[in-house]
Amino acid sequence: MTSSGNARHRGTGPLRTVVIVVLACVGAAGGWWLQNGATSVPPAPPSAQPEAQVYKQGARVGGYTLPDLAGRPTRLARWQGKVLLLNFWATWCGPCRSEMPMLARMQRVHAGDGLQIVGIAMEQAQATKPFLDALRIDYPILVGINADPMPTTTFGDTAGALPYSVLVSRSGRVLATHLGVLDPANVTAWLARAGQGASDDR
Repeated sequence: MTSSGNARHRGTGPLRTVVIVVLACVGAAGGWWLQNGATSVPPAPPSAQPEAQVYKQGARVGGYTLPDLAGRPTRLARWQGKVLLLNFWATWCGPCRSEMPMLARMQRVHAGDGLQIVGIAMEQAQATKPFLDALRIDYPILVGINADPMPTTTFGDTAGALPYSVLVSRSGRVLATHLGVLDPANVTAWLARAGQGASDDR
């Protein structure tokens, strides 16, 4: 072989090596794409959210927890042993504003009978404080607006309207619900009903 032929042979050697390496990489990439890209596996569907619990008559609710006006988590079991009247309300609800002074009076009158009224505000705590101070509402207030699901839904307020009240027995079971404004006769009847059912709800 002539010297010029040898030079050409030496010159094409590295080029041939580069071409072979490039072809090998392309082949490997193509194989990966066929295995992974063309048969993309769809992501698993998100797991279904559990159905929201709704407390029906007879359900125990002592474990239910909401923050108080200071943000402290408070379980309804705190008042176990008392007849508990949960009253869902908001300052923008006219009937709620007219009802709450009566509830405050009923709390004072019947505290010795074991009645405990607890208001559940369906708005932020800071919006309620001036109203509560002005009307001298002195029974406990919890804040339900940030709960998910909404506590009104959890306690059976399918209409989504306020005011809404729930009667809970001394042992922590739901006894009755009422949509709309309560009057003193309602509260007295509920207190009597809870007393009559005391032997049945253990």
